[in-house]
Amino acid sequence: MKVAYKTFNLPFRYPFTISKGTKTHQPSLVVQLEFRGVVGYGEAPAITYYNIPVEKMVADLEQKKLFVEKFAFTDPERYWHYLHHLYPQNNFLVCALDMAAWDLYGKIRQQPLYKLWNTDIEKAPATDYTIGIDTIEKMVAKMQEKPWPIYKIKLGTDQDLEIVTALRKHTNAIFRVDANAAWTAGEALEKLPVLRDLGVEFVEQPLAKDDWEGMKRLYHESPLPLIADESCVTEADVKKCHGYFHGINIKLTKCSGITPARRMIAEARSLNLQVMVGSMNESTIGSAAIAHLSPLLDYVDMDGPLLLAEDIATGIQFNHGKIICSDKPGLGVEVTDKSAFL
Repeated sequence: MKVAYKTFNLPFRYPFTISKGTKTHQPSLVVQLEFRGVVGYGEAPAITYYNIPVEKMVADLEQKKLFVEKFAFTDPERYWHYLHHLYPQNNFLVCALDMAAWDLYGKIRQQPLYKLWNTDIEKAPATDYTIGIDTIEKMVAKMQEKPWPIYKIKLGTDQDLEIVTALRKHTNAIFRVDANAAWTAGEALEKLPVLRDLGVEFVEQPLAKDDWEGMKRLYHESPLPLIADESCVTEADVKKCHGYFHGINIKLTKCSGITPARRMIAEARSLNLQVMVGSMNESTIGSAAIAHLSPLLDYVDMDGPLLLAEDIATGIQFNHGKIICSDKPGLGVEVTDKSAFL
């Protein structure tokens, strides 16, 4: 096994604003695993509020690079367990390596991942398209520029209801709301009935990630389904969300990759929780991993390639929300610039 990597700082089409702040670029680490002449790729975007910048991922990888390479690779699940113990404090790096291992494995087996998992990509739900926080006029303009069947609307402002009311005047599309933990329970109980009447499908992470008392109240009183995001980071959190949320949003980077995400999906199903896999503004590489999992999901949020002004790979296409996967093996992606991997 040989490992190489490259860092990127991909610009957004528009400044991307959520309740936690604004950014104009998405820093990401892309890793390349080579085994017996076959090459796999994986990606992990850096997210400021999780305190794992690209520099830390690179430093950790360099520190134990020999151990990453010395593993006798047979399948991704065994490799994930090895990596998980090698980097217990860096789920982001483990995700990139796990994703690359699955890409590699699919290429060795000469099948796309969704076929390896015996799923039907045609049964995948449509992906939403995110409208970040901005002035109402600009949010309307962004939506009108991108006609789409499902919009994910970022909220957490003093104008939340005004925003959704204004957007609703311009489309009959499905709305999903993501508060990114910005509300109190009292605020949520005031807003939820209005959002329901405005045609919102569900609300993601209304309260602070550790406000379990508030979530218990909302769970019983909310007229809309509530989906956990910041409250559901790793496998250990799935069971905690039962009885507090109606579903979970799995982020591959946060949970440490495709391998644990598949287990989280299975556990959520056993608890009768709805399942979504969400974007962390990945390029086509990371988004392809979500695409292959999509037949297993109720909801998909994989609009990273649509939000970025630049991409680093091909292999995923979108047709008005419908996800179109390449039939090539593994992730089915082709990295556009392979020249500078270290």
